[in-house]
Amino acid sequence: MRDEDWIKTLEDARRVKFIYQELPEDGAFITAQIEGNEVVYSIVLTKARNPLSREEVENRFKSELSKK
Repeated sequence: MRDEDWIKTLEDARRVKFIYQELPEDGAFITAQIEGNEVVYSIVLTKARNPLSREEVENRFKSELSKK
């Protein structure tokens, strides 16, 4: 199983930490947390088509991260 985390700076200078964890049977657990924010957005994918790229993980949170 693959686990990965990284930080990306958005166009508006906010920093977001992403976590990607592969789960058994092609599942995945992904999270995004904006720096300084207690809220963690998380998604469990049952059919993830692993491995997911960083771009695929980031795109899953696009609408949540577009809100300020």
